Amino acid sequence: MEITKRNGNVVLFDSEKVKNSILKANAESHFESISEGKAAAMAQQVFDAVSDSKNQVKTTQDVTDCVCAILKENLYLDTAAKYLAYAQAKAAK
Repeated sequence: MEITKRNGNVVLFDSEKVKNSILKANAESHFESISEGKAAAMAQQVFDAVSDSKNQVKTTQDVTDCVCAILKENLYLDTAAKYLAYAQAKAAK
């Protein structure tokens, strides 16, 4: 599946990058702990959800929204907040 980045470049979806970003956000949380296996499973959920979406063009924002939703679904609320803050900071660059 292809993802259109904010700068317009098109890249292949990389579940490893999603997993690592979840783990990095979780490392900033003092209240929650996500194992590498759980992060990989959530990255797969993100892939499945984004690839099933009706949008023809999949964007970085679609992935970000989906990661946040899945983190919240799994009750990793602090990690979701850290992930969103990181994504917003990155988008502002």
